[in-house]
Amino acid sequence: MLEATPDGSLTAERATFLTAPNLTAPRHPKRGTPMAAIIDHDAYIAAAPERFQPALQHLRTILRRTLPEAEEMVAYNMPGFTIDGTVVASYAAFSKQCGLYLQAGALSEHAEDIAAAGLKATKTGITFSPSRSIPDDLVEKLVRASHEHARA
Repeated sequence: MLEATPDGSLTAERATFLTAPNLTAPRHPKRGTPMAAIIDHDAYIAAAPERFQPALQHLRTILRRTLPEAEEMVAYNMPGFTIDGTVVASYAAFSKQCGLYLQAGALSEHAEDIAAAGLKATKTGITFSPSRSIPDDLVEKLVRASHEHARA
């Protein structure tokens, strides 16, 4: 839970943004007050820290283009794209970075490409900063692979 200091600011250890999974209503990153539940991608991006908004919007555009048959959804206050009820890709903003989340097989399949781009992946995602974002062609490749793994 986010709590403000007496002067209304947040301490560094308390300053977090929308996390996944986040089962409670997100809190405003500066004031610590509850925010309305995120209901769509536009609201999520608008609520993200300003420095992350262009990167999130760009990522959303690539995901839409690569997955034209997918439906946009929000689960656990994190926007994503589903096909036939399966989440193929999602993204998030945190206090210091952004993340792209995919089917685990897509990430392991392209581990060398991810490393060559100077990025690090977990089992299900890649975190990045706007100054070192994921190259568009790699996002497309990963999303296509995630779609294939979701269908398997």
